Amino acid sequence: MEAEARRRRQQEQQARAYQRRAAQSHREYRQAEALRRTEELDAQVASLQGLLASGCRAPAFRASSLIRPEDVQPFAPGPLAQPVPMPDFSHYQTQSGWTASRRAQAQAEARARFERDRQNAQAAEARRQQQLASYEREYRRWVDTRLADVRRHNMGVAATIEGVRRRDPDSVIEYFSAALYASTAWPEGFPRQVAAAYDPQARQLVLDWELPAYGVVPEAKAVRYMSGVDQDKETPRPVGRRRALYREVLAQCMLLVLHELFAADELGALESVTLNGFVDGHDPTTGRPGEIFLATVMASGSSFRDLHLAQVDAGSCLADALRGQLSARPDQLTPVRPSRRPQDVGNRVVSHGSDEEPDLLAMDPIAFENLVADLFRAMGMQAVTTQRSNDGGVDVDALDPTPIRGGKIVVQVKRYRNTVPPTAVRDLYGTVQDAGANKGVLVTTSGFGPGSHTFANGKPLELISGAELVDLLHRHGLRGQLGDGGRQAPAAPTPSVPDARLPDDYNVLGMSWTGGVALDVCALVCRGNRVLSDEHFVFFNNPRTPDGSVRALPATAPDKAAICVFFDGLPDEADRFVLVAAIDPEVNPDADLSGFTDASIRLLDPELTETGRLEVSDGRPQETALVLGSFRRRANGDWDFVLGGKGYTGGLGELVQDFGIEVE
Repeated sequence: MEAEARRRRQQEQQARAYQRRAAQSHREYRQAEALRRTEELDAQVASLQGLLASGCRAPAFRASSLIRPEDVQPFAPGPLAQPVPMPDFSHYQTQSGWTASRRAQAQAEARARFERDRQNAQAAEARRQQQLASYEREYRRWVDTRLADVRRHNMGVAATIEGVRRRDPDSVIEYFSAALYASTAWPEGFPRQVAAAYDPQARQLVLDWELPAYGVVPEAKAVRYMSGVDQDKETPRPVGRRRALYREVLAQCMLLVLHELFAADELGALESVTLNGFVDGHDPTTGRPGEIFLATVMASGSSFRDLHLAQVDAGSCLADALRGQLSARPDQLTPVRPSRRPQDVGNRVVSHGSDEEPDLLAMDPIAFENLVADLFRAMGMQAVTTQRSNDGGVDVDALDPTPIRGGKIVVQVKRYRNTVPPTAVRDLYGTVQDAGANKGVLVTTSGFGPGSHTFANGKPLELISGAELVDLLHRHGLRGQLGDGGRQAPAAPTPSVPDARLPDDYNVLGMSWTGGVALDVCALVCRGNRVLSDEHFVFFNNPRTPDGSVRALPATAPDKAAICVFFDGLPDEADRFVLVAAIDPEVNPDADLSGFTDASIRLLDPELTETGRLEVSDGRPQETALVLGSFRRRANGDWDFVLGGKGYTGGLGELVQDFGIEVE
């Protein structure tokens, strides 16, 4: 009995030891698997973060890569190349038989076997030669077909290349589509859907390019094995970081497409590229499936090739250096408005409209109001024009039948050539309130300044510029163009009259801040990060630009400094208007910007009525000059404000050197 009990205890101990080893092995396996999944997530995120840098290292597309070599596999008949061996009569000789008759019989039998085998071998050789000739004929036909295909392909490539040289739209589209599809820069699984058009007069390629969906950024950050419950637990990626990474990925995709297109442009076909990035989804406002545009940019080849893409912050590069637009919340499919679409090019719209397009600037005012009403009806709304008298400031009454977001809309129409003043936007807001409408829409053939956009922000108002109006008309099957294909700048005030009066739609930018530090507030009219000339730097020794579009003004309380700017009068080549502040070394020689706090810019109309306010960054210790912010020209001619914040310890001299001004 005792031996049996001991045996059972040993068996139980062995079973428990086996279970422990099995549990340990299972736990180690599950932990290793969780670690592997975490490493895969880290590698996936690293790949997304380095998408642009790795893509720029990929070889550029070249036309020569489309050429197929005229080489074919050599003729290889295999066993058919070997002739059938013929029998040797000597191998059939025999010495059998002791008598002459037996030897003669044996010789006759050997001869008969030899003849039979020789005939069989000859027949086999004839069949081999027949099969070899047939196979060689098939090979020649295959070679001829193969070479014909290669030559036909290469002739097509040559024709395409020649078409690109001639700026033939179909050839240009085919060539650059091939460049995108042949690229090795994109991770596996990224979409490559593209629609393209080419404007040969402007040498501009216009593309709609599919972007990856939000799911490309993994929702999980890490995986950990929970041995207590024998389950894997995923640690979620912080929502803010996931959103930020997705925006970064979209910006990198846009820059990478531009990089590949300009890098492939051996023949100089591209002066610029307009790129619209979209995802397939459901419009969150309507629920309808379709393309939702999350990014848009127009980049010239000259400016793009100056960028060092491997070192840029993709989002800042897209929005600031290239003045593109990227959805603020792409994870929620918040759309942006593309500036130009491929179908617009095909219809010869915007600056390349056909002669049959009516000129909106020259159109009869009543006909123009009727056209706007037609547009609203084409967009699925009910719309009627109002009577010319007693219209209460309303040119078109519209009703949007869409539930929740729909309702009554009042529309004002301004067939202007100059920028619409902020007063018109304020008047529209009053009309919306008086009419009890859900929304007000101001449609113009010109554009809007920063004061108008600032006032409309957060209010039930929508501002539609001339370029946007042309785009909407063509999208909904209507016709119209701006007479000169772009923005018309009014004649600038003559420089020979120092106090030449500005037009009625200028802006005053009033600066205020707390603290007793004395500052010089200056302005620079720039293209990119370079001032146009020394005369376009407005400061205490140069109170105005040569054309008078920017000038320093005496400040009116509560402002401590003021700059007057006529945005439509800025030179056509200018795309940035930069405001800076610096310590006045004569008043405060030992001060820094730590006393520059609670700063803001007031937007004032010509009557010095405040239309908006922009907050700017506080100063920092040891810094003596600061970029407050810049107004950037949008593709449609309007201007947006971008907050600054870059500081300098070397005062105004160091700051302006950064903008290309030589300081002696």
